[in-house]
Amino acid sequence: MNALVLLVVALCVFVLAYRYYSAFLAAKVLALDPKKVTPANRLNDGHDYHPTNKWVLFGHHFAAIAGAGPLVGPVLAAQFGFLPGAIWIIIGAVLAGAVHDYVILFASVRHNGLSLHKIARDYIGRTAGVATAIAVLFIIITALAGLSIVVVNTLADSAWGTFAIIVSIPAAIFIGFYMYVIRKGAIAEASVIGSILLLAGVFFGFYIQHSPAALAFTYSRQQLAILLPIYGFFASVLPVWLLLAPRDYLSSYLKIGTIALLAVGIFIVHPAIKMPAVTPFIFGGGPIIPGRVWPFVCITIACGAISGFHALISSGTTPKMLSNESDIRPIGYGAMLVEGFVAIMALIAATSLFPGDYFAINCKPEIFQKLGMSVVNLPVLSQMVQENITGRPGGAVSLAVGMAQIFSGIPGMKGLMGYWYHFAIMFEALFILTTIDAGTRVARYITQDILGRFIKPLGDQKWMPGIIITSALVVLAWGYLVYNGDISTIWPMFGVANQLLATTALAIGTTIIMKNNRNKLYGLVTFIPMLFMLATTVDAGIENILNNYLPQQTFNGNLNALLSGTMLILVLIIVADSAVKWFFDLKQHGFVTQRIDRETPTGEKEEALELDI
Repeated sequence: MNALVLLVVALCVFVLAYRYYSAFLAAKVLALDPKKVTPANRLNDGHDYHPTNKWVLFGHHFAAIAGAGPLVGPVLAAQFGFLPGAIWIIIGAVLAGAVHDYVILFASVRHNGLSLHKIARDYIGRTAGVATAIAVLFIIITALAGLSIVVVNTLADSAWGTFAIIVSIPAAIFIGFYMYVIRKGAIAEASVIGSILLLAGVFFGFYIQHSPAALAFTYSRQQLAILLPIYGFFASVLPVWLLLAPRDYLSSYLKIGTIALLAVGIFIVHPAIKMPAVTPFIFGGGPIIPGRVWPFVCITIACGAISGFHALISSGTTPKMLSNESDIRPIGYGAMLVEGFVAIMALIAATSLFPGDYFAINCKPEIFQKLGMSVVNLPVLSQMVQENITGRPGGAVSLAVGMAQIFSGIPGMKGLMGYWYHFAIMFEALFILTTIDAGTRVARYITQDILGRFIKPLGDQKWMPGIIITSALVVLAWGYLVYNGDISTIWPMFGVANQLLATTALAIGTTIIMKNNRNKLYGLVTFIPMLFMLATTVDAGIENILNNYLPQQTFNGNLNALLSGTMLILVLIIVADSAVKWFFDLKQHGFVTQRIDRETPTGEKEEALELDI
C-alpha cells in the first residue's frame, strides 16, 4: 500500500470530524459560552492561574498531551501490521480521544480549573472522588515512568541527542523571560528566537559528538534515569510561565512543523508501506507485544487514539490558563486530532522500513535470531545515521530511522540522513519531556490535595515547602520505576493504566452530561467509548498480570502486578458508582426530561450543559 493513500484518508476524516462533530458537541452537548469569565481571569495568581494567548496555550496543551504515545505506540503496534493500528487511530481519535479531552477540559473550566477527582466527587460522590484521586495518582506515576523510559533508552550513550535536548532547557527559560519580562507580548519574536535555538542544538550536536566534549554529554541509561526525575522536579516547582509554558510552546512549533514536513516528504517521496496489512502476530506470541491484536493494539497505541493522561492535563494546567471558553473547541478537540495525525505519521514512518529491519531494531538480538528474518538495509542505515541501531527496543529509534529515511529521500537531502536522524531523536525527546513537565506538575497538584487532608499546609498550592515536598515525592515514585524497569515491563503497564484512566474520565463525563442535559441521550457520546475502553482495559490488565508480571517471580514483577490489580479495582469501583447515578437519573427523568432547573433564553440553551457551581 502507498503511504500517501493512508495519509489522505486520515486527514480527510479528521478535518470532517472537527468541522461537524466538534461543532455539534459545542452547540448541543456543552454549549460553550465565550462571555463567561474563565478561572484563569477570575483567579489569576501569576503562578498556576494565568490567562494565556490561545495559540500559546494550544502549543502548551498539544505539547503536554502528545508525549511518547502517538510516536512510540503506533511504531510498536506495527508488529501486528499497518491496518489494525491505522483503523484504531482514526476511529479512536475522532469518537473517543477527542471527545474525552473536550468534555473533561470543559468540565474543569466550569469547576474553577479543579482536578478530575474533585469533579468526580462533586458529580458522583465521595467514594468515586477518593477512588479517582488514588487511581489518578497510581496511573500518572506509571504513565510518567512509561514516557520517561523511552527517553532514557533513546538518549543513552548519544552525545548528539543529549546535547540537543539540554540546549532546549535554557532556551525555554530565556523565551519565558523574553515573552513575559523583557518583551511582554512579543510572541512572534520569541517564537523565531526559540526555534533558532532549538535547531542550533541539533546542528552543533554533530560537532559535539565528534569532539572531546562528547564525554560531557554522554550518559548511561542509569545516569539518565536519575537526571530525568531531577529535571521533572524543577519543572514542577518553577512558575508555569518560566519553563513549562514556553518550553511546550516552542516544542509544539517543532512538533507540528516536523509532522507537516513529514507529510510533505510523504507527498514527494511516495514511500511504500513495506509491512503487510496484518502479520501472524495478531494471534499473539509477537516478539515486541506478546498479546493478541485486541486488546493490545489499543493499549499499545495509547495516546494516538485516546489517552487518560490527557484528562490530567485537561483538568490540570490547561484550564487554569484558558482565556476564553471559545478556545476549548480547538484546544480540547482539535489538539487531539492533531495528535491522531501524528500517530498516523509515526505508523507510516515505521512501516516504511522492511519488516526484517523493523524487527531487528525493536528486538534484542537473541530474540530477533529466533524469528528467522533477515535484515535488508540495516547495516547501511546504521552507517548513514552514524550510530548502531541494532537491538534498540522501545520504538523511538526505528521511528527516527523511518523519518530520516523519508526526509533524506527528498531531492537534495540524501547526504543529510545523520542530521535528520538526530533531529528526529530531538523531536521525539521533546515530545516526551514536555509531557513529563506537565504530568509531574499535575501529579503534584493531586498529591497536595490528598496529603492536605492529613497535613493541612501541604494542601496549600501556594506554600513553597509543600510544593517542594510533594514534587519530590512524585519524582521519587516514577523515578524508581524508570531506574528498575525496562520497556517490556513499564510500557504495557503504562498502556493499561493510561487507558484505565480514560475509562474513568469517560464515565465521569457521562455522569456530568446526563445530570446536566435535558436530553439524556447526549450521554452516549462518552458512554459508548467508555464501554469499549472498559472491556479493552480489563481484558489487557488481567492478561498482563497473569502472563507478564506474575511469571517473573521477582519483586518488581510482583509490584507491577499489585499496581495493575489496584488500578483495575479502583476503576471498576468508579464505573459501578457512576452506573448507579445513571440508573437513578434515568429512573427519575427518563431519556428526555420535560423541564430544566432554570429558564434559558433559547431551546438550544435548554439542552446545554450548565456546570455552574
